[in-house]
Amino acid sequence: MESTRQKTTPRRRRIRGRWPTAAAVLVAACAAVAVQLPADAHEGVRDGARGPAGGGYGRDDLRRDTDALRALGITGVQARVTAGSSTAGPGRSLVATSGVADVGTHRPVPRNGYFRMASTGKALVATVVLQLADEGRLALDDTVDRWLPGLVTGNGNDGRLITVRHLLRHTAGLHDDLPGFATPREYYEHRYDTYTPRQVVARAMKHRPDFAPGTGWGYSNTGYVLLDLIIEKVTGRPWHEEVGARVLAPLGMDRTYLPGGTPAPRSPHARAYQVFPSGERVDVTKVLVPDPGGYVSTTADVNRFLRALLGGELLPPARLAEMRETVPVSEELAEFWPGGRYGLGLVERPLSCGGSYWGHGGGEAGYITVNGATGDGRRAVTVSMSTALGDSHDSMLRQERVAGELVDRALCGTGGRGR
Repeated sequence: MESTRQKTTPRRRRIRGRWPTAAAVLVAACAAVAVQLPADAHEGVRDGARGPAGGGYGRDDLRRDTDALRALGITGVQARVTAGSSTAGPGRSLVATSGVADVGTHRPVPRNGYFRMASTGKALVATVVLQLADEGRLALDDTVDRWLPGLVTGNGNDGRLITVRHLLRHTAGLHDDLPGFATPREYYEHRYDTYTPRQVVARAMKHRPDFAPGTGWGYSNTGYVLLDLIIEKVTGRPWHEEVGARVLAPLGMDRTYLPGGTPAPRSPHARAYQVFPSGERVDVTKVLVPDPGGYVSTTADVNRFLRALLGGELLPPARLAEMRETVPVSEELAEFWPGGRYGLGLVERPLSCGGSYWGHGGGEAGYITVNGATGDGRRAVTVSMSTALGDSHDSMLRQERVAGELVDRALCGTGGRGR
């Protein structure tokens, strides 16, 4: 979900980090790359015996929509639509894949392959923070300095003025300075660099804030690194252990994990590719995430999480309602998320059939994720693409919009439409 990464906006972020959308793949530039794939490199599958998951949206519709993404130059796509009562287990799923798992081969994209979920993990962190707030162990209006005294300071940054709520909603004004790479050479030189949470925060402190806390909106990975540290301070345990105990284990999300020092996802997975501004396509599957986090997951696990969260399995009604209190995103990001609004670790976007849906996309070195679930958690969609089109602003926007159209049609149950 995502960078020259000196500023976390769709136009200016580098390719490594927790990108908010497919739009945040890379700096805008020029030439496109043609990807030659087998004409029949797709698969459509329905899991379960009781018909398609998306009402009027069926297997052929999902296959058509994944093929449309492949036609943009994306090497591999997997998409899953899950429906049914969110409290009745995994539900019924419709799955389709398109393209290939490895350029130069005919190996199909795995139907439930692993990929880096990137910024989708922010919703996991936000859920844990809201659980701790509900237990009275912290308050959303606590300041950063209350839990991490003296960490956010210098160059106009002041942890006494930034609250936990600001961090969750990206209204803290912190300027991101995550390490990353904007060229193939930088990728090969820095793909195995590692950073501690405090080193990530220290990089941000070298810059003045983008705005005073609470007066604007700006996507900040650094803010969520601070939330990780606050979780650890409140609980006395590593933040990812809290995520595991509070979210992953109860939901049976046993295919969601932190890779640590392992640079590639577990098998099976499609290889990840980045199209750079030069037009060069590079295999960027192997990389160590520079900021703490970077979960690897599957479409089934992501749908399970979204359905459980929106279905009220992880938070009491009052806290879930608080999570869904939103503010408008920046004008720059709104180009990629039309009508988008940001809550506490969740993005709200309008549906063409009326109402809205909730989710949190992400992108991490070639893997781009777009997802969403209905407000009651009964239906969810996750799309994983194994190519990040960073050759131009138009390519980034097109990738995001075509993937978003798939999510919209699947959630609305509007299949059979021509293009």
